Amino acid sequence: MEIANRILVDEKIRFGKPVIKGSRVPVDLIIGKLAGGTTYDEVMSEYEITREDILAVLDYAAKHLSDEEVRAIV
Repeated sequence: MEIANRILVDEKIRFGKPVIKGSRVPVDLIIGKLAGGTTYDEVMSEYEITREDILAVLDYAAKHLSDEEVRAIV
């Protein structure tokens, strides 16, 4: 099932974690690599994905974080 542009969820692939369409590469893996300082070019080469795939991952993550509610506990 496509849950966002280029992002799929299938219980038979990576235990239902969101992955890049046409691959078994999890969204959280790409976010972690980029957060750790890996460049777009390095990620694209290592996982055989496109720049558009990376941008779709970032868009998906941004939309999910924008819905997150954080409350301070005093």
